[in-house]
Amino acid sequence: MTIKEAQQLVDDWIKEHGVRYFDELTNMAILTEEVGEVARIMSRRYGEQSEKESDKDKDLGDEFADVLWVLMCLANQTGVDLTEALKKNIEKKTSRDKDRHKNNDKLR
Repeated sequence: MTIKEAQQLVDDWIKEHGVRYFDELTNMAILTEEVGEVARIMSRRYGEQSEKESDKDKDLGDEFADVLWVLMCLANQTGVDLTEALKKNIEKKTSRDKDRHKNNDKLR
């Protein structure tokens, strides 16, 4: 599935099952909440915090998908084509940072 197809799938689902999009500010709050859930798993599973018993069965992939879902909702609502935005972003990073990381002694 392409990013464009995924954005369309989210839009179709919202229109068929979700009645309508939540407003942009509500979705921004939801996105923040979902990113927090990813952060919780990451800090406890891969970081130095101990993992709570209630978090051990959490599916990190599902949490990433929740973030992606809400991000696509916001992109749809604001008219952002994430495929084009990602292409432009990669071009920006390539022109700005093509040698920066290679020359970073901390990464060697």
